[in-house]
Formats: sequence, structure tokens, C-alpha cells
Amino acid sequence: MQITRRSTLSLVGAAAIIPGLAWADSTPPTETERAIGSPTAPVTVQEFFSLTCPHCGEFATKTMPQVKTQFVDTGKVRFIYHDFPLDQIALKAAQVSRYLPAEEYYPFVEALFASQNDWAFQEGEDYHARIFKYAALAGMDQATYDKAWNDTALGQWILNGQQEAEKLYNIDATPTFIINGKKTPGAMDYDTFAGLVAKAGG
Repeated sequence: MQITRRSTLSLVGAAAIIPGLAWADSTPPTETERAIGSPTAPVTVQEFFSLTCPHCGEFATKTMPQVKTQFVDTGKVRFIYHDFPLDQIALKAAQVSRYLPAEEYYPFVEALFASQNDWAFQEGEDYHARIFKYAALAGMDQATYDKAWNDTALGQWILNGQQEAEKLYNIDATPTFIINGKKTPGAMDYDTFAGLVAKAGG
């Protein structure tokens, strides 16, 4: 299946959730929070990001490794990820990422950001096949991958969350960070990010 970049999200956004698809008294694993760091960390950072956003990729590859070492791994920051797909390919990649075990989410997302030039910006390529290459490296089999790719209910859930973020926090660009309740848009270098964490009590 081939999907060209910047395909409209309305195709998925307009799709109704499959009738009869119910989750008995629990949230499906694909819709649980994706986060790294201690739940008791004094600073909570929320990132609204798109996997096809170059600025998100810049933050992930240049700033986030040091943020993780200095703040997340030391218990100072809990980092929560929110999907905010800018196009159809980002949405599909987000669906796939959420089919991995929660503990594999961060490494997979970072791997996709590190390889953006390979899979995200190749016009006319088979994105289904390109993204699977990375999913397979993360241990996902073809059947699970195809299920994730075609999970319209999950896609709708992601888009619903995006719409809620737009209304609640006025998110209109990626990446956007909310650090202990204060919104800061745009990719940041480490020193800028560290300064904001320090002001927030980290």
C-alpha cells in the first residue's frame, strides 16, 4: 500500500469508530500514556510532536539525549509524549509506535526521528514498507504491523487527542512543550530547555 506524503488526515478523521469495537472496562494498551521518567518527578514535561516534523526530529536527536541523561534518568523530569500528527504518514507511524510495548515506545520513536530522512521525506515511496523496516528492527512482526497500520479506531483516538490539545492548550505548532503547566513552542537547545526546567523546580 502506497501513501504519498501530506495525504489529507480528513480521511481518517472523518472515519467513524468501528461499530461494536468495545474494550471491556479497561483502556486498550495502545491508548495508554507513553512516558519516560519517574511519576514522582518534580517537573512534568509534555511534548506535542509529529514524527514527520523536522523540528521535532532536531529536538529528539540533538537535545533529548542530554535531557534524558541529565533530567529523566536522574528522577527530575517525567517526559510525556503526545501524538500531534501533521500528515497521514505521521499518523500511521504514530499508530505503529503505539503497538509496541510501552517500554519500547521511546527507543522506537527516537529511532524514527534519527532516520527521518530515510522514511519521512521520500516522495512517491512506499511508506508502508519503509516504516516496517524500523518496526521489524524493534521486534514487530508483519501481521502486527499491518494491524497497527490499519487500526482506524486508534487513528481516530489519536486525532481526537490532537483536537483536544488544540482546544485546551492552543497547540498550533510542533514541537510544543508544556513544562509544569507553562507552554513553550518550538525546538530548543539543551541550555534553553534546562533553564526552563530549573525555573519549574527541576
